[in-house]
Amino acid sequence: MELRQLAYFVAVCEELSFSRAASRCFISQSAISHQIARLERDLGAQLFERTTRAVVPTDATLRLLPLAKQMLSLESAIRAAVRTSGPRIRLAANMSFAARSLTAIAAARAAHPEAEIEYVIKPFRQRVTAVADGDCDLALIRGSVEQPGLAVEQLWVEDLVIAISSGHPLAGRGTVTLADLSAYPLLLPPEQEQVLLHTVIRTAFADVPAGPTFGPPIPPDHTATMELLNRPDAWTVLYAGSSTEGLLTLELAEHRLRIPVSAVLREDARQNAIVRTLLDGLHQR
Repeated sequence: MELRQLAYFVAVCEELSFSRAASRCFISQSAISHQIARLERDLGAQLFERTTRAVVPTDATLRLLPLAKQMLSLESAIRAAVRTSGPRIRLAANMSFAARSLTAIAAARAAHPEAEIEYVIKPFRQRVTAVADGDCDLALIRGSVEQPGLAVEQLWVEDLVIAISSGHPLAGRGTVTLADLSAYPLLLPPEQEQVLLHTVIRTAFADVPAGPTFGPPIPPDHTATMELLNRPDAWTVLYAGSSTEGLLTLELAEHRLRIPVSAVLREDARQNAIVRTLLDGLHQR
């Protein structure tokens, strides 16, 4: 049993998807599946029930997960104990913010060469918790949160991308309206997983009599690309920076599907010069 296998195991538990866990760990899906299978053989227990539409943890997984997290936490503590002391800032985000964040991190390091700035990949809820608990100094999120002790600073606003397959009836149009789209099924993840996205859609369609026509939710282990290929009459919305490989994108005439991107930090964190420099870099387009 290796620590990296435990890290992959925790990622699959939290994502409930081998493909998303692989993306989060920067390895291929086949590689993470292979390592989980090795871990199952080493432990002599099945950790996940795999179906075509879901990844379901077993009872053994529920017992192993807290111990795996403890092991990984100890590894982090060991590395921190021998690391050269100096200013250290941890920025929690996801991969869609990587390009802009790395540019801001490079600028902050140039201004504060003594600083160590880490870019930590975490799901939405864990990002906010990490800031509140002091594990991270700031987090990037879409939307906002209200939590005692935390401050929210809006950084920029991004347009959502309208995506369709090449076989869609609107494929020949460069620009569409919400009324044009209302006749076709909209595919999104379940609302409980993307509350903000569903709220933005419903708000935008408030003045469209027909409203959006919702198709079946995108399963957790499926991609928008595959669902649109299977449903060429459907459409979806993607966050800026999401992969659109294999899809066509349409410009929305009203420019009404917009969403704020914010930094979440503890109320006293703005006093840190490195954090302030990092925020300044994130503000810049």
